[in-house]
Amino acid sequence: MRIGIIEDDRLLYQALEIALREAGYETVSAHTKKEALTRFDGKEDLLLIDIGLPDGDGIRLYQQICREGKALHGNSQKSTIPAIFLTARDEERDMLAAFDVGAEDYVVKPFSMRVLLKRIEVVLRRNSEGSILVCGDLELYPERKQVFLRGKEISLTAKEYRLLEYFMRNQGQVLTMDNLLQAVWGLDGEFVSENTVSVTIRRLRKKIEPDMSRPVYIRNVFGLGYRMGE
Repeated sequence: MRIGIIEDDRLLYQALEIALREAGYETVSAHTKKEALTRFDGKEDLLLIDIGLPDGDGIRLYQQICREGKALHGNSQKSTIPAIFLTARDEERDMLAAFDVGAEDYVVKPFSMRVLLKRIEVVLRRNSEGSILVCGDLELYPERKQVFLRGKEISLTAKEYRLLEYFMRNQGQVLTMDNLLQAVWGLDGEFVSENTVSVTIRRLRKKIEPDMSRPVYIRNVFGLGYRMGE
């Protein structure tokens, strides 16, 4: 997950960057409005924005970043980038202005880094839940490329992940070998045998099925292919 930091206080910026990276996030940073418009591309998963920047208003900057991100990436770009605003002023006017432009949260300095990290976690989870794919006890988060079984993350290879995501996006449908080869292996599917697909499905089943002899997630449809779900 990529988090953009827009903060002109160098000591606070360094503390934020260290804490975020230790928590497993990728960071991109700017200290002014001008730097932010140059370095950010609208693909960040979350922005931390200081309202009082030396060369402009953080709230207006946020609007511009979202607007330019949409123009650059087209209508497929997510409608807004989640943002948490940082400020040294505990003023209702600033708080209301931030929420009016779509802020997810508002934090007054000084603040606890542990509390901020928890707020970031909540915002990211809230914004990813709309795209979650669910089948039984399986949960797949496409944006994060993570899969959880009964709340515990499971490790998949790239092909296993793509195969599972394809099944979960097409629950209830019978998927043939040709469907799987085209969707998961693409052009390389012309040079992949059906046995390779079967082996990959078997490896995936070992990781998600409670009983390999009686699969509940990926079932064989005799003579046709496979189906996930009812």
